[in-house]
Amino acid sequence: MSQALSSAFSSPSNRHRVWFHDQMTEPDSDQSLLEAITLGLTDSPRWISPKHFYDHRGSELFDRICQQPEYYPTRTEEMILERSVSAITDCVGQNIDLIELGSGASHKIRLLLDALRPRHYLGVDISRDFLLESTHRLANDYPWLAVHALCADFTAPFSLPVLEGDARPVVFFPGSSIGNFTPREAMDLLERIHNQLPPGGGLLIGVDRIKDRDRLESAYNDAAGVTREFNLNLIHRLRDELGAEVSPGDFEHLAFYNEAASRIEMHLVSQRDQTFALDGQTIALTAGEHIHTENSWKYSREGFEKLAGHAGFQTRAHWCDDEGLFDVHYFERSA
Repeated sequence: MSQALSSAFSSPSNRHRVWFHDQMTEPDSDQSLLEAITLGLTDSPRWISPKHFYDHRGSELFDRICQQPEYYPTRTEEMILERSVSAITDCVGQNIDLIELGSGASHKIRLLLDALRPRHYLGVDISRDFLLESTHRLANDYPWLAVHALCADFTAPFSLPVLEGDARPVVFFPGSSIGNFTPREAMDLLERIHNQLPPGGGLLIGVDRIKDRDRLESAYNDAAGVTREFNLNLIHRLRDELGAEVSPGDFEHLAFYNEAASRIEMHLVSQRDQTFALDGQTIALTAGEHIHTENSWKYSREGFEKLAGHAGFQTRAHWCDDEGLFDVHYFERSA
């Protein structure tokens, strides 16, 4: 395990320190972003990885998506956690370190911190500024808690830092973010988590269920247009950070349910023929051409438990809402 570039930070208004671990060799660098986006835009069909949504503005927009009335996953997962927190506490046990994939800006992590009282909290996120903001808020609100922040891309291989003491690590991966990975990629990520946990280490994970098309498509096409702005934020980054001569007004948001693949797809659709330069290459888009920006796979309970089992986890418990919209699973690494 690595503790690369570990240091302690305190915000001016916060006397409680956050231990910061950096595994991004070129964090949020324009060059790495340029290379990654150029790779996708010169491919056929064109694509941009959804991890590039999450600059500071994108992270704030995603928090706003979670507050929209059509976006059921957040409030449903929160309801499950609130209703089941005693059972979750009994299942997870005491003397733990809580590791959250995605920084802790939500009500969900606070429910778990209050109930589980972990020795350490470690937030893992790719967006350095957002990660530091959220972990500093937690350090301020929970002065009894040792708060750590790991800036890392958990869509790629990463190492959990060694935390002091003998507490058992439990990974919390909320929001059905696992659905952004293909099933093969999801199993690879689950295997990477599994391999870094000791026997008895746990995984508490939220998973969105397969359901009717209207409910799904409404969640990704909210009336306030926040998901649209979240998707178009990629064009803002192209223009503002990479210098591409593009306008968000020349693209439109498209989200639909691909029933055969059991996934929501998000695309950006060019509204006109347009050409721009990127990393020395010419990108020529025709009117109506798509850039594929995100998938969100949906699972049955049995299907996801089988996937986690292939990654080496044993099912310990499961909780869901009354409508069967969303699942929260608890898995353990066996001896």
